[in-house]
Amino acid sequence: MIPRGVTRRIRKRLTYQRAIPLLAVLSGVPAIIATVVLVWTGDYASRTQWTVTVFVLGAWTALLVAMRDRLVRPLHAVSNMLEALREGDYSLRTRAPDKDDALGLILHEVNQLAGSFHDQRLDALEASKLLTRVMTVIDVALFAFDDHDRLRLLNRAGEDLLGRTEEVVLGHTAEELGLGECLGGETPRVMDVAVADGLGRWELRRRSFRWEGRPHRLVVLADLSQVLREEERVAWQRLIRVLSHEINNSLTPIKSIASSLSALLDRRDDAGDDEADLKEGLQVIADRSEALGRFMSSYARLARLPHPQKRELSVREWVQRVASLESRMKVEVLESPDVRIEADGDQLDQLLINLLDNAVDASLETGGGVSIRWADVDGHVEVRIDDEGPGLAQTANLFVPFFTTKPKGSGIGLALSRQIVEAHGGRVTLHNHTDGPGCAAEVWLPKRAQEP
Repeated sequence: MIPRGVTRRIRKRLTYQRAIPLLAVLSGVPAIIATVVLVWTGDYASRTQWTVTVFVLGAWTALLVAMRDRLVRPLHAVSNMLEALREGDYSLRTRAPDKDDALGLILHEVNQLAGSFHDQRLDALEASKLLTRVMTVIDVALFAFDDHDRLRLLNRAGEDLLGRTEEVVLGHTAEELGLGECLGGETPRVMDVAVADGLGRWELRRRSFRWEGRPHRLVVLADLSQVLREEERVAWQRLIRVLSHEINNSLTPIKSIASSLSALLDRRDDAGDDEADLKEGLQVIADRSEALGRFMSSYARLARLPHPQKRELSVREWVQRVASLESRMKVEVLESPDVRIEADGDQLDQLLINLLDNAVDASLETGGGVSIRWADVDGHVEVRIDDEGPGLAQTANLFVPFFTTKPKGSGIGLALSRQIVEAHGGRVTLHNHTDGPGCAAEVWLPKRAQEP
């Protein structure tokens, strides 16, 4: 009796590819032995005996080799295919025999499985590319936080909101990024979020999902500032149209009557003191009516800003041309790269005139200077105007139409400037210097024409 340990070792060493040929050898041994015995014990010539023996043994050996090759090689092919699938390589295929054959059916199904995995991988890659493209171009800020509130994913709009690149902020907690409040409370809701450019109004939406087997939270922040400003601008335009219509309807007859009465008094021969006072009062009415008409005409410009007619222009030529128009002081144009953009040159002239006018007014109060420079930043042009004035006393109402801190200001310069910039798909901000007196006005404009 063979010991159990020896049997176990024999089974361990006797692999499948060895067991099959061994079984084939054992199945043919009785017939081979019988054939050899009959040939060598019969009355045959020695040459015949050796010929038959060699032929039988050779044929038997060839059949064993062929059988082993037919059994083991397909199994190796299936093994290689499965290993390639496990490693993510779905391009390998094996030549399968007829599908009616059992082994051929296995190889055919493995090929079909590899093709199915290949198609699924292509679909996943296409979906991933589409998702990446959508996240890049979408104008809402997207953030993905893991179960430890650490940032794992964000898009370009999220980088702009934080004012930092993806490499810098990934791995930081929501509290460290100033977004801790976004992970709690009800959604959707409107909230104030401190961004790189200041405080803004954002709509918060939050959803849960699983990624790589772990729970995550997706935070979506949509900027409402642009929408609110657009609604505010439309409301002001409607108000201005109504005011212009009603006031002009009243001013026209008042001015006409005042002029007629003044002409009648001029034709009279006897002019007393009372008539002089009357004439002076009528003149005041006429002057104030005309001034009020001019006042309303300037406000009406906000409601009549045309759509920009964009053409290619040089930023250097644009800045130098507008800076040369300032006669009260010399505006220093700092050395900057010559960048070309697509924009409405007439509207940009008005924009820069308004900003330079404010900067010069502020610098004249303190005897300081004004400088302007620009830079090419990631597909945008950043124009910066620095003054050495007293700075901004308050920034909340800077872009509100009709609001002004100047004694003779109309309150439409900055509102009109922002309207021009946003019509070009850009933005404008004003802030005080942190390292000294004065204020900085920054304008971001896209280099290529785009819808606002």
